[in-house]
Amino acid sequence: MTIKTALHPRNKHRSGYDFATLKKANPSLSPFIIKNKYNQQDTIDFSNASAVKALNVALLKTYYQIEHWDFPQGYLCPPIPGRVDYIHYLADLLKEDKITTKRISVLDIGTGATCIYPMLGARAYGWHFVASDIDPVSVNTANLNVNANKTVAKHITCRLQNNSEHIFQGIINTGEYYHLTLCNPPFHKSLEEASSGTNRKWQNLQKGKKTSNERALNFGGQKAELWCHGGELAFIQQMISESKKYQTQVGWFTCLVSKKEHLSKIKLYLKKAQVSKVNVINMAQGQKISRFVAWQFTKKQP
Repeated sequence: MTIKTALHPRNKHRSGYDFATLKKANPSLSPFIIKNKYNQQDTIDFSNASAVKALNVALLKTYYQIEHWDFPQGYLCPPIPGRVDYIHYLADLLKEDKITTKRISVLDIGTGATCIYPMLGARAYGWHFVASDIDPVSVNTANLNVNANKTVAKHITCRLQNNSEHIFQGIINTGEYYHLTLCNPPFHKSLEEASSGTNRKWQNLQKGKKTSNERALNFGGQKAELWCHGGELAFIQQMISESKKYQTQVGWFTCLVSKKEHLSKIKLYLKKAQVSKVNVINMAQGQKISRFVAWQFTKKQP
């Protein structure tokens, strides 16, 4: 198989998907496996929500020993290779700062119903997470996923953010310290913009296929997952503003940035916040190159 060189060197999915192994881990994947018409290799229809979910379940069982993973219909179904890439690049940040402590504490902002970043981070590196979300259904489902897997249950705590105006406030408690924070922010400005983006993705996936009236999307999502007032730029600006208050309690603040054109304004916000260091890390996210921004105020870490 072709090596996916855009993925992090430690990413287990650089060689593509071994469907023979994956369908053994999750037999429900078998009906969804088809032949790629260009190279006749096994693949699935990535516009089919059930197929993508079955693939993810198989990947989590095979590579991360996650035996139970589920989420309500209509919630985001994350691509595992792209999500774990973020985790690997965060590990590189810790290495850069020569962190030697055995217990790494991480805060995931907007963990979603799948709690995917904490589960991957716990399995890949043994990190300990607080997973926060503003949606009660997401928090409840995340708790179910965590508690159903002994491999991660002692590594992850889920917290509900009760105030939609806050990101870190109400989640980071007095006396807590996090080596990292991470976030996949809602990047649309409105429901209309989110719906337009979903339609565009679906149409791209359907190119060259026979379409039906029933649309099965693998990238669904609820309001808090897809959009907020002002979109990702306003969200990250709020995050930067709040991060000043918690600068002694966090080593690296980080956040995905879906739109490259937002970077110049984000860097300006960070300059005004008087951060001591800023990194922009490019990486693969699905079929495109994405990036996340990382900033810190001080290098003094326990």
